[in-house]
Amino acid sequence: MNFTTYENEQALGQAAAKLAAEAIRNAAKTKDKVTILVATGASQFGTLKYLTEQENIPWEQVEAFHLDEYVGISEEHPASFRKYLNERFVAKAKGLKKMTLVNGDADDLDKEVERLNALIAREEIDLCLAGIGENGHLAFNDPPANLTTTQPYIIVELDQGCRQQQCNEGWFDTLEDVPTKAISMSIQQILKSKKIVLSVPGTRKAQAVKNTVNEEVSPEFPSAIMRTHADCEVLLDKESARLL
Repeated sequence: MNFTTYENEQALGQAAAKLAAEAIRNAAKTKDKVTILVATGASQFGTLKYLTEQENIPWEQVEAFHLDEYVGISEEHPASFRKYLNERFVAKAKGLKKMTLVNGDADDLDKEVERLNALIAREEIDLCLAGIGENGHLAFNDPPANLTTTQPYIIVELDQGCRQQQCNEGWFDTLEDVPTKAISMSIQQILKSKKIVLSVPGTRKAQAVKNTVNEEVSPEFPSAIMRTHADCEVLLDKESARLL
């Protein structure tokens, strides 16, 4: 795990985008299809903006999966991650080969998880773009997180800290509005990515960053497991790095 601190969130996003673009271009030189994982949330605003502005990315070779989605909200809901990705990524990554979205309001959630697991099981993941939650979660794997399941996608319970973060970031008006469950990519599936780029800006993430560096790997500190990955780049700004 490598840490780099940038002057501000804009510089962080630009650097993350350059790393991601380089990883995609390099993978595309040796294979016909490049598979990436794409996260959402406020931490990814800059990364996705600058990534889709990069030149000479062979989007026609890129298939993408996203990490998680709330259970029970429609694709049109302002907080929907499907809506977020369609607007901020799919519409701007011109010529993108495929985007597999998580249907959190499927009539049968177990069947939706089976569908996703069957699709991603065939894929070699070249790149993961993600962040770290205020509570140290990866995707929606809140503490105490399941660090060992090998199922690619799972249904998870969202803890109060995670749900409060969604309010703090303006996605929901009240805590009661935030769903209590989500479909999330598992931590073991994220770790299968050849390269991981974690964008972690803002003072609210400072404690989570400190825990990622210093705490033992355990269900209570999910993001600490990133230290076990062979190629994980963590990009911070001065605010998120202030406790290191």
